[in-house]
Amino acid sequence: MLLKKHFEQGELNGVIYGNGTVAFQGVQLNVYSYVVDGLCIDTGAHSLRKQFQPFLQAQPIEQVVLTHHHEDHSGNAAFLQQQGIPIYIEKTLLKECAEKAAYPFYRKVFWGARKAFDAQPLASTFSSKTADWDIIQTPGHAIDHVALLNKETGQLFTGDLYVMTKTRLILRNESIPTIIQSLQKVLTYDFADVFCCHGGLLKNGRKALQAKEDYLLTLQEKTLTLHKQGLTPAEINQTLFSKKYPITRFSRGEWDSQHIVTSILKDAK
Repeated sequence: MLLKKHFEQGELNGVIYGNGTVAFQGVQLNVYSYVVDGLCIDTGAHSLRKQFQPFLQAQPIEQVVLTHHHEDHSGNAAFLQQQGIPIYIEKTLLKECAEKAAYPFYRKVFWGARKAFDAQPLASTFSSKTADWDIIQTPGHAIDHVALLNKETGQLFTGDLYVMTKTRLILRNESIPTIIQSLQKVLTYDFADVFCCHGGLLKNGRKALQAKEDYLLTLQEKTLTLHKQGLTPAEINQTLFSKKYPITRFSRGEWDSQHIVTSILKDAK
């Protein structure tokens, strides 16, 4: 099975980053790992371990915080733990992290088989070498999702909260209304740079997060209006998202625009 892989590393505004990309059958996915003030934020995918592990080993990492448990973010956590580095994650899925990862085959094709690791639970604040951090609960993409705000620099690390402005597809268990609430919460904080785990350093991060909130609110309103007009969820999906994407077929529907519609209608009941 031939995966096309690419990796680059660099530094932006004092934050060291590694960015790995995997492509297969017309689907291309990427993920970032960030290192700042002795803290590693997300560890990249196990399928890219030959790229991420040397990068991570070369950094002065003292602690790791995962924005959530998904395998593209936690794929090299076990490797760093073997180096004696403590791993922290929101407490909800600590048990699942310590077990063999269970997720669909297609995700293992892209991101590899994440090894088990023992993590410690995050509190509402966190300290690195010279900085204090706010840990902001931001569920919606995942139930254990958090964002991290460096209170000294104002740099905000948003995991998968942003990714892109115009969301077209989500995972089956994601919730658009919950993501909206998480965006609204983050936007109440005072922050400067915004680092996304798939989009990198966002140009005008606050504006980008606000644009995503506005887009999702409009999408929610359109969905509810069409529902009141008597359209079925499938008809609403076809009306709002006529374009189809390879990842929907490849994931056997785990990624689908239909889940956007159903999550909105479920919350409205």
